[in-house]
Formats: sequence, structure tokens, C-alpha cells
Amino acid sequence: MKHQKRWALLFFLSPVLLWLVLMIVLPHIDLLIMSFRYETDDGQMSWSIDNYLYFFEEPIYWLTFVRTALYSILVTFLTFVIALPVAFYITKVVAPKYQGFLLVLLLLPFWVSELVRVYGWMILLRESGIINHFLIKLGVLHQPIEMLYRDSTMILGLVYTSMLFMVVPIVSVLGSLDDSLIEAAYDLGANMWSILFKIIIPHATPGIVSGSIVVFMLTLGNYLTPNLMGGKNSLWFTEQIYNQFIASFNWNQGSAFGFLLLVLSSLVVWIGLKLTRQNLKKVVQ
Repeated sequence: MKHQKRWALLFFLSPVLLWLVLMIVLPHIDLLIMSFRYETDDGQMSWSIDNYLYFFEEPIYWLTFVRTALYSILVTFLTFVIALPVAFYITKVVAPKYQGFLLVLLLLPFWVSELVRVYGWMILLRESGIINHFLIKLGVLHQPIEMLYRDSTMILGLVYTSMLFMVVPIVSVLGSLDDSLIEAAYDLGANMWSILFKIIIPHATPGIVSGSIVVFMLTLGNYLTPNLMGGKNSLWFTEQIYNQFIASFNWNQGSAFGFLLLVLSSLVVWIGLKLTRQNLKKVVQ
């Protein structure tokens, strides 16, 4: 009987395992091998770590990564600041019969492509867009202004595209928070900030950390939003990887940059887990 169950489990897991191996594991192994290949001056291929050393030798590359990482941390923090009250409102303020409806409203924008959502923001913020039109009608502006192609606009787009991945983990954690703890704190004279920092946030920490990891990694690896909404100087590290693969057709260097992005972003996540005194096993539960 146990043997049959084991084969049945393997049968149902085989499509997932096959997809992981063929679409993720094998291509990444090939890219890893490619990242250590280096073309010499005479056109011969040799094994070397020069592709990785080139990242540190050229300031434009590592400075772009630092800039991308700092902006990703900022986006993660802003997403958390917006997502926490939204999640608290859904779980603790709204009647239970409306919670599912509000969650569906949160999901609706993510039923369409990220490209469509980004172009929606571009239509709103462009010089001839809806926001400029209403500001001129209301007399706030005398002539339209260009709101696109700035770092602030890019951050707005990144926060919007990653909001759901912060709200859902926090909602799932706050759902288990006992309302009587908040009521008791109010009865004992605690103010809103004391309840927030001593009850709500400590209880929601696993969900906050989980959401932060997902938002940070998705933001760091985002290409579409920074490319469309950012300005000429809004360099994102994924653009550097794209340029190596497509513009320069240097797949060896692009592979090295891709794995450096994976390693350095994992290092940032590890530092974040240590600072928050969380472990990955507790966060993913």
C-alpha cells in the first residue's frame, strides 16, 4: 500500500519536477557554465573568472547594482507602509463577509499583464494625460508638466506592481491575531502607536519579512517598469544584463552578471533576516 502511494505521489509530482528541471535547473546550469567561459584575444575560449572580476573592475556596473539594491529596499519599505494598514483594515475592521470581496478587488489589477498596468500609469502621468488635464481644469497648473521618466515615477510604478505580494502575507498572519489583545491594550490605556509597535507588528513580523523578501527580489529583478517609467539616468541592473545579452551579444558576461545578481540579492536577504532575527523556515511557513 505504501509502495502504491509513493508511486501515485511521484506520478502527480512528475509534471512539476519535469518543468523545474527542464525550464529552471538545466538552463541555469548551462548559464553558470557559460559565465566561466572567457574569449581570449586570439578568439579562443578559455575557463576564467574574468567575467565576474569585470563587474568589480568597472564602477558603472557595481554602482548600478548598489543603486538598484537601495531603490529596491526603498520600494520594499514603501510597499510595507502602504500594505500594513490595508491588511489590518481587511482583517480587523471590515466585517468578515466583505473580506473576500476586498481581497478580490486587490487581485483584480493583477489579472492583467504588468505591461498593461505600466502603460496605464503612463497614460495617467504623461504630459497630455488625465492627471495633467484635471489639474489644468482646476487651475492648479497653467500648463502641463512631464511627470514621467523620473526616479519618483519609477518608484511609484514599482510599488504599485508589487503591492499584492506584501498585502497577502500580512493578511494571512494578521488573521490569527486575537482581537482581545488589542481591546485589552486599549482598556489598559495604550495608544495607537504602542499597539502598533508592541502587538501588531511583532505578531505580523513573519508575514512582513516574507512579503519583504518577495517584493525586494521582484523589484531587484524587474526590467519592464524601470525601463518604461524611469528616466535616462534611471539605470537598473537588469538593463545591464539585458545589454550584455542582447545589445553586446556577450552571453558569457551576461550570464556572470545574472548569477552575481542572484548571489548579491541573496546576500542582502540574508542580512535582512539576521537583522530582523528571523529564519527562513519560520518565514515561509
